[in-house]
Amino acid sequence: MKKKWTILLCSVMLVGLLAACGNEKDATPPTTEPTNEAVTPAVTEGQDKYQDGAYYAEGTLDESSGWKPYVVLSVKDGAIATVDWNFVSSKGGPDKKTLDKAGNYGMKAKGNAQADWYEQAAKAEQFLIEKQDPAAITLDGEGKTDAITGVSIHVNDLAVLAKQALDAGPTEPGAYKDGSYHAEAAEFDPASGWKGTVDLTVANGKIINAFFSGVNEAGEDKQANSIEGKYGMKANGGSIAEWHEEAQAAQDFLIEKQDPAAITMNGEGKTDVISGVTIHVSDFVTLSQKALEGAN
Repeated sequence: MKKKWTILLCSVMLVGLLAACGNEKDATPPTTEPTNEAVTPAVTEGQDKYQDGAYYAEGTLDESSGWKPYVVLSVKDGAIATVDWNFVSSKGGPDKKTLDKAGNYGMKAKGNAQADWYEQAAKAEQFLIEKQDPAAITLDGEGKTDAITGVSIHVNDLAVLAKQALDAGPTEPGAYKDGSYHAEAAEFDPASGWKGTVDLTVANGKIINAFFSGVNEAGEDKQANSIEGKYGMKANGGSIAEWHEEAQAAQDFLIEKQDPAAITMNGEGKTDVISGVTIHVSDFVTLSQKALEGAN
C-alpha cells in the first residue's frame, strides 16, 4: 500500500512540475530581430527646394512683335520669394510693364481684355510663388493656361524661363537697380538735325538691353530711318556699314562691358575699342551715363 501511495505522489508532483515549466515558457515575451532600415523623417513639400539667391534667364527676340522676354527670381529660405516676368523692346523705350502701366499698351482699352497685361502678369507671378514649381503652369498648344484664374495672356515664356533660371542655379546680381532708363540730348544738333536718345533696361542688376538712336523734328527715329534706307551712310558716305548696324554694335559692347566708360573716345567723339564702329559715339556714352544715374 505504501508503495502505491509513493508512486501516486510522484506522478502528481511530476505533472505539476511540467505544468509550471509550460507556464513559465509561455510567459516569456517574444524577441524582435534588429533592423537596419533607416527611418526617413517627413519632409515638408517645397522646404529647402531651391538654393537661396538670385536667378535670371532671358528668351529670344520675337521678330514679329519686337519683344524679348526675361525672368528674374529670388529665392529665400529655399522657396521662391519674388518673380519679375517682363519684356524688352528691340525698338527701345521702356520695358513692357512700364509701358503698360503708363497706358501705352492698352489690352483693355484696345482689345477689350478682362485686365491689362501687367495685371495678368502679376497674377501669373503670384501663382508661381504659391505653387513653387513652373510645371504647375500647365500650357495649351497656344502657350496659354487654364490653371490661373483671370489670366488669358500667353504665359509660356514665364513657365519656360522660370524653369530655365532655376535649373541654371543662382547668378551674381549686377551693381545697378532694376528698371528702364531713358536719356536724351537737350536739343537738336544744328548740323545733323538729330537729337540723340538712349534707352537702357536693367534686370538682375545688369544692363540687358540698350538702344542708341535719335529723333528729328519730324519725330522720326534714327535707327528706323537707317533700317528703311533713308539715312544712307553706305550709299552716300561710302561707309562699311549702315548707321543702325554700327549703333547696334555699340549697344552690344555696352551690354558686354556693363559700363559706358569702357567706350573710350578720341577728340572727335569716335572710338577704336569697338570693331567696325566708325560713327560718333559720344552721345551714346554721355547719355548712357546720364540714364544710369537713376540706377546707381
